[in-house]
Amino acid sequence: MNPGELTSVYFIGIGGIGMSAIARYFNTRGVAVAGYDKTETALTQQLNAEGIRVYYTEDLDVLPENIDLVVYTPAVPSDHQQLVHLLNLGVPVMKRAQVLGLISQAQKTIAIAGTHGKTTTSSMVTHVLKSCDESVSAFLGGILSGYNTNYFLGDSDWVVVEADEFDRSFLHLQPEIAVVNSIDPDHLDIYGTPDKVTEAYLAFIHKTRENGTVLLAHQAAQDLGAEEVAAIKNKYRVLTYGFEETDDIQLNIKGVQEGKVVFDFFSPMGSIESIASRMPGIHNVSNAAVAIAVALLLGKDKDAIANGVASFKGVKRRFEWIVDGEKVYIDDYAHHPTELKMAIGAARMMFPGKKLMGIFQPHLFTRTRDFADGFAEELSKLDELLLMDIYPAREEPIEGVDADMLLSRMNHANARIVSREEILDAVQKGNFDVVMTLGAGNIDTLVPQIQKILTGHHG
Repeated sequence: MNPGELTSVYFIGIGGIGMSAIARYFNTRGVAVAGYDKTETALTQQLNAEGIRVYYTEDLDVLPENIDLVVYTPAVPSDHQQLVHLLNLGVPVMKRAQVLGLISQAQKTIAIAGTHGKTTTSSMVTHVLKSCDESVSAFLGGILSGYNTNYFLGDSDWVVVEADEFDRSFLHLQPEIAVVNSIDPDHLDIYGTPDKVTEAYLAFIHKTRENGTVLLAHQAAQDLGAEEVAAIKNKYRVLTYGFEETDDIQLNIKGVQEGKVVFDFFSPMGSIESIASRMPGIHNVSNAAVAIAVALLLGKDKDAIANGVASFKGVKRRFEWIVDGEKVYIDDYAHHPTELKMAIGAARMMFPGKKLMGIFQPHLFTRTRDFADGFAEELSKLDELLLMDIYPAREEPIEGVDADMLLSRMNHANARIVSREEILDAVQKGNFDVVMTLGAGNIDTLVPQIQKILTGHHG
């Protein structure tokens, strides 16, 4: 199938962040785009405003005539009325990842994979390249702050893609530059075992085009093992990056100055010293290293690269500064113990000695069950924890797996289970210096309300 020949595309699950980017791609190319989603959100409203029709009903009578292609997300149940109907009609149906693979085939792809940090890293790469006057296209898994979009249509040969490991989606890509920033077990409801996750990442790396480059985070290289890394090095140019002397790209953090992390970058492509980034935490220095390395691989100017890193404002819901005043409010998508560790660690780095209150909504029963001890350990590092019920997403409840189970594993005097009303009341009382909302469900719907309370109804 040639994406350039399509005239009408229908998306089932159009409000998803990855889906909406592809919907925008077709829309900007003059294709008639419509789609279904379960609930109206700020993003679906934005799509409507851009001329994409979004329906919130499975009724068949809203379906456009002469659909050339149906794109769906794995989160959509197989008995979805519209999906079943269109399948029966024989309309071509493809997963989001397959379509992304088709679109990117014609371009040079920079694919960012990893259990954590994909969205921030791919957004940083996009922003830094744009700052260096490279007109890249990009499909991102988050709304880039300062641009207010997750999709860019550029006129260069390069496209930046977030390579999602969920249901092995990333195996549809053939990158010129492949990045793996972490290989932590996740999505075990799909993969079954951590080894299967590692196997999928290896298969992704081996999808890299001939003479391509593979950027491997230090820990990811360790997780793959010396033998596998040696085999990859036989096929591709491989550069490891991290804070160790053995890494090909070495990073050195100098400290925090005026709320910015300052670090040095040393690599075979060239070195840049005293780079300042407003993105906190060691993990974000590592993410920035990828953006710098990619820009250097593309032959960009060092000063333009450093300015690009310094001017990056982040991604919505990735350590996003909502209120920066007497009280600080940060919103973050963290929904895995490693991500919580990073987000809470970053807050501690930025605000040493300050009282930190966290509001956490667990996401999925299986994930909560599989990583309960990890969640308990990381959440215990907050000075105060307000714990919400589990957001089920695509799952049915599992007996014995709930917020109480998490709470029972913590030895934390200031942790409690709360309703939405109690959260707003706790924010109102304001017994904290920094508050963080954490999680991937619908906790983000609290953000405007908390912002309102903390800014005295302004802004």
